[in-house]
Amino acid sequence: MGIHDALFSIGLLIIVAKLLEGVFKRFGLNSIVAYATTGVLLGPATGLVEPDAEMEIVLSIGILVFFFLIGLDELDIRGFLSAIRGRLFLASLLSVVISLVVALAVTTDAVIDLHLDLSFAEALGLAGVLSLSSLGVVAKVLIDEGRLREPVGVQIFTAVIIAELIALFVVGFAISEHFATGDGHELDLASVSWLVGQIVAFSVVTWFVSTLVLPRIIFLLHRVLQVPQLSFGLLLGGLFLVVVGAEHAGLHGSLGALLFGAALAALPYQVRRDIMPGMRGTAEGFFVPLFFAAAGLNLSFDFLDLPLKTVLVLTLVPFAGKFAATLLSAYVTRLEAPLATAAGLMAKGVAEIALLLVLFHSGAIEGGVFSLLVLLMFAYILLTPLGISAALRRIERSEVVAPSGELPPSLGRFALDGVRVRDVLDRSRIHPDQSLTVASFAQSWLLPDHHDYVVTAGGRLAGIVSLRMLRYLPPSEWEDTRLERVLRSDVPSAGADDPVEDALQQMTESSLTILPVTDRETGEFIGSISSHEILEMVLAAVQGRGR
Repeated sequence: MGIHDALFSIGLLIIVAKLLEGVFKRFGLNSIVAYATTGVLLGPATGLVEPDAEMEIVLSIGILVFFFLIGLDELDIRGFLSAIRGRLFLASLLSVVISLVVALAVTTDAVIDLHLDLSFAEALGLAGVLSLSSLGVVAKVLIDEGRLREPVGVQIFTAVIIAELIALFVVGFAISEHFATGDGHELDLASVSWLVGQIVAFSVVTWFVSTLVLPRIIFLLHRVLQVPQLSFGLLLGGLFLVVVGAEHAGLHGSLGALLFGAALAALPYQVRRDIMPGMRGTAEGFFVPLFFAAAGLNLSFDFLDLPLKTVLVLTLVPFAGKFAATLLSAYVTRLEAPLATAAGLMAKGVAEIALLLVLFHSGAIEGGVFSLLVLLMFAYILLTPLGISAALRRIERSEVVAPSGELPPSLGRFALDGVRVRDVLDRSRIHPDQSLTVASFAQSWLLPDHHDYVVTAGGRLAGIVSLRMLRYLPPSEWEDTRLERVLRSDVPSAGADDPVEDALQQMTESSLTILPVTDRETGEFIGSISSHEILEMVLAAVQGRGR
């Protein structure tokens, strides 16, 4: 009967979670709050659902899928590496270090003894969770306020990228140390060096295989096998293999899933197009609701039995320490808009709840502390966006847009979320015909900041002409050379219903700044879009929503 009870519990949790999500959305509440409320209602409140061994297996898979998506959506390794210099990196590093030290004063018994009875690795992991920032929350607030591409928005966004990655490394290290050595183990230089080396080596191998080997294998298998959803199946199976590999390497499986997702964030367009609908549908319809409902199942009123001192210190000291650390770091490094930057670094999201659940299931923290901190994280999720918005509104709006070269790579992914090619497509635009000479084209069609041009043949798509290719044609031949001789005919195209992010991805992979748009059903050429136009039009839309 165990499996039937588990299926009943899982089915009930998912149905109620999705129904409550719809109800909560009408009141502007986060879907995660709805899922956790489901767990509380069906678990501690009514006793209809109790976690058992069979359910724990499914929940464990949900944790892995969720951490994979966090790595895929929020970890911007390229943005971190591009920002690993200058005052902003120093400010973010200082804010994490100082907030970690303050949190450690609470989670260990070195300064304030709360009788948590944590080993140093466990205390470090909990302190890391309390020091985390959420890129997803910050990005949403910046988009809603229309400040995403203003210099202050880019500064906050980049600072959170750096701080989040550093704090996640600390948490991953601490959790892996806890699982590798067990309770009561004291860290020493040799064990720290060995574990850091394991994490770095595993990250390098995962990155190499995920970005260089796996896409080529998938492309090859697609050509040979022609199996629907092949990429989705291979990468989902690959996720579980990476988790097992991480465990064998002495790391926690959730860290392996996180690194695998981060490595796949820059997947080629074709592979990402194949896997993401299936992966997101599976996660958002099944694993994520179940996962956060399980967090609600584990909530209890045991935190009411905690000493008042413990409740107040765990609630207030890490919060005050983190805010003071972020504000002090911003002032010391002389960043502009220090209050807004500090408010952005205070943002917390669902990753913290997931990490708390990992710490709870591992026995690192007990039920009362877990329940208190989960409720605290929900308060952060609901209130910090209001604080960030208030801090941003104190700053005068800027008409200056940060140069493209200063934008973190992942910023475009958040700015373009939900925007389709049809939303930015100008169907009335005319294009040069391939019968034109290069001289006539250069005289009549060239525009500032445009390097590639779509060329037609009697209204049909002929190809793309790139100015960099014309440099190889002697000017003396421009009068006698037609565009049809210098155009690139084997060019990719976008569909009107394709996400704009995918169109930009295609441009990047093909070294183009423009892309023809065709009707997916008939193949008819209907227009073109350029990277410059996309960014400008999306910026206008974002600013319009924020005003």
